[in-house]
Amino acid sequence: MSKQRRYAIIDIETTGGLSKRDRITEIGIVIHDGEEIVEMYETLINPERSIPSNITRITGINDEMVRDAPKFYEVAKKIVEMTEDTIFVAHNVRFDYGFIRHEFENLGYTFSKKQLCTVRLTKKVFPGLKSYSLGSLIRHFGIPVNSRHRALEDARATAIIFDKMLKLQSGKDQIKSFINKGLDLTKLPEGITKENIKELPETPGVYYMHDDTGKVVYIGKSIDIQKRIIQHFGKTSRKNERMLQRVRSISFEETGNELIALLLESDEIKKHNPEINKAQRKKSYPYFIYQYLDLHGYLNFSYEKTSKKNLDGKDILTYVTSKKAAASYMRRIVRDLQLCDKYCELGPKDEHPCFQKNLGNCIGACVLEEDADSYNERAITASSYLNSFFHENFFLILPGRSLSERAVILVEEGVYQGYGYLEQDHVQFGVEELKECLTYTQSDTKEASYIIRNHLYNNEVETIYF
Repeated sequence: MSKQRRYAIIDIETTGGLSKRDRITEIGIVIHDGEEIVEMYETLINPERSIPSNITRITGINDEMVRDAPKFYEVAKKIVEMTEDTIFVAHNVRFDYGFIRHEFENLGYTFSKKQLCTVRLTKKVFPGLKSYSLGSLIRHFGIPVNSRHRALEDARATAIIFDKMLKLQSGKDQIKSFINKGLDLTKLPEGITKENIKELPETPGVYYMHDDTGKVVYIGKSIDIQKRIIQHFGKTSRKNERMLQRVRSISFEETGNELIALLLESDEIKKHNPEINKAQRKKSYPYFIYQYLDLHGYLNFSYEKTSKKNLDGKDILTYVTSKKAAASYMRRIVRDLQLCDKYCELGPKDEHPCFQKNLGNCIGACVLEEDADSYNERAITASSYLNSFFHENFFLILPGRSLSERAVILVEEGVYQGYGYLEQDHVQFGVEELKECLTYTQSDTKEASYIIRNHLYNNEVETIYF
């Protein structure tokens, strides 16, 4: 590792978890020259707002301590001078970098640095640990710390961990790899630099590609926005060639989780109708479930691939993301309503009893032992289930855009209503309080409900029913 490369290992304390709302209360900076620590700096910062009591319990920093401390603009020059020609290093770097960058934006200054995240690095260099939180790593390596959750002490501990990685060849290789991430990008749209790409968040959200007039020409979603953009420009395809020709800037909206990214992407594509995006229904729901009466009068359920030819004349109940999802729906109605495998595309349509009949679960429609009218009473209930979205009112609780935040999605009266964010401590509030954090949608709730339902079939999500 070159001795010319210097690292600014930084930790901050704040009034909360959102850079656009909260402020910095303390900063600690440790400069490492690639061989050793060469300089340190710390200061409390007056956030110009009160510090919540729950934050004081964690950091020990209260309003009295910061009353006479310098404001951020008074230490901004010192931060710029100390970090000049350095790589920004932090444990969960997006948090610390995001806050500091936002503070500088408020001053009309662009703070831009290459970044290294010691959470991601330690996972690569020291695999197999139970936890990669800073506290766990401090205990694992036996690092002496006088006061946790104070900026300089946490920055020093992070610097010691970083130094351990620098002294290992595997650590040097990983650090070099992270620093050079994306340098294999050989073609970028005019006006977009590699540094622009590296400044994109590595978190879930929706990204927007704009032309030279600012018009949105493409919208996408990802659980890692930066990685997805790199993929776009790191390969050759007809769509990516159009991006190279048309795109001149990129913006984004962090969502904290994949489900809200899916909902927001769907809504924004309908709103902006970007020219490079393809039709979303065909892409997202390549299969559909439909019903029909057979020659004996039994109501059957089946599924096929979505196409104009296959859709024609069908009594369609719903669209699904895959054959696996369709079969999952079929197994559920067979189990819950004692329907027949043969009539739900789960077994051969021959004269033999279905598998469920042999288990004693099917009443016998498959061998005409149960008449069609009796069977169809239950099948019509299944039809209603497949043709609707949700039968209960509930909130989904998901990760938010910061560690202290949670996202909330509301499903009420059978359909998606909207989403919002709130502090983690407020999740246990009542229904009306949870609703207050929501932004109610004006979009296609049917499409959104498809997205939610299919997501829930493939993922476990905390749910609050009411």
